[in-house]
Amino acid sequence: MARRYFTPKLFAFLRDLEENNDRVWFKANQETYETYIREPALDFINDFTAPLHKISQHFVTDSRTVGGSLFRIQRDTRFGKDKTPYKLNTGMQFRHMMAKDVHAPGFYLNIAPGECFMGVGLWRPETKHAYAIREKIDADPAAWKRATRSKRFTDVFSLEGESLVRPPKGFDADHPLIDDLKRKDFIASTRLTQKEVTSDAFLEQFTENCKKAVPFIKFLCEGVGVPF
Repeated sequence: MARRYFTPKLFAFLRDLEENNDRVWFKANQETYETYIREPALDFINDFTAPLHKISQHFVTDSRTVGGSLFRIQRDTRFGKDKTPYKLNTGMQFRHMMAKDVHAPGFYLNIAPGECFMGVGLWRPETKHAYAIREKIDADPAAWKRATRSKRFTDVFSLEGESLVRPPKGFDADHPLIDDLKRKDFIASTRLTQKEVTSDAFLEQFTENCKKAVPFIKFLCEGVGVPF
């Protein structure tokens, strides 16, 4: 059954938070955060469980309030110059069951004023996993092209992320897929509108987009040696 999870009040809260990013204001307005952001996000996560398991049994939804699919709104201010205590977005990630942290294949949703998007793939894998993916691209370029160049994929997603300046060790600069082999991030994203995010069809749209990324995610899973 179609259901509307997120409303314009989510975006209004985050805009107000940008203007009042301090603990006193947040504490005074925490009920609004719970009502229009955290509770709907946890409901979205729970309701995505069945659709996600139809895509793959190896990815998980986790509606725990701490350590689950929903990222905390509190920022880690220990090491950065920016000491504002709260993030200005709502982020959710649906990770591979074998992932120990965010550096594993997954599906990601970001909701923020003017910055709504969903992402798929593997952000900044450790060196050995990056090389494993590169070796798979080199060994099976046709599968990589099908995963990243098919119209079904490119109609929705665009590859992005940072790349090495020079070819990675063991690969020639004239390799036909050198631009892909130089990637440090194996990710793709698609922008979303506020209208889409606040629609009662958003869960269905998000699910369909995830399905279109299956060959890409499967390729990365095979590259790093985890089941899809």
